[in-house]
Amino acid sequence: KTLRLWEVATGKEIHQFTGHTGGVWSVAFSPDGRYALSGSEDKTLRLWEVATGQEIRQFTGHHVGVNSVAFSPDGRYALSGSEDQTLRLWDVKTGQQVRRFTEKTDKILCVAFSPDGRYALSGSYDQFDKKHILRLWEVATGKEIRRFTGHTSGVESVAFSPDGRYALSGSSDKTLRLWALPEEVWLKK
Repeated sequence: KTLRLWEVATGKEIHQFTGHTGGVWSVAFSPDGRYALSGSEDKTLRLWEVATGQEIRQFTGHHVGVNSVAFSPDGRYALSGSEDQTLRLWDVKTGQQVRRFTEKTDKILCVAFSPDGRYALSGSYDQFDKKHILRLWEVATGKEIRRFTGHTSGVESVAFSPDGRYALSGSSDKTLRLWALPEEVWLKK
């Protein structure tokens, strides 16, 4: 239920961020380091001011716990993935949901923005069909661009390469997989 901010050099706790009513499952810093975002078992995202530890706002809309959160590279948007099978885009300034990505998916375990903020990755877990999928989304439209399959268990972690050409996924099947992304994703327009 609590986030803690630590000074790395000394191991000293600087702040506790309290407010969630369930376990905190994911955290992220804003690109400028001024804010922190948390996703919780209590179905909410919360935005915190790092310097003071104060809660700025709540983001509500998920029906089950929030497994993963990420800031867009410009810090204007947040992405969340939940066990309610939705990926959601939020306006950080207002706390309003901008988009619920259209395709119903499995439990979303992890999310990431591309380096330019135009695309997102989500990793999922499907306990019934055993289709553990990495999905590539266009942020502006919510359209699914591509599915990547091959993991035999949940996709627990996803990341874009710094140049946006590749996606990396980690799974509870004990493998890491490197995927080449479509040229439209990384080719600068």
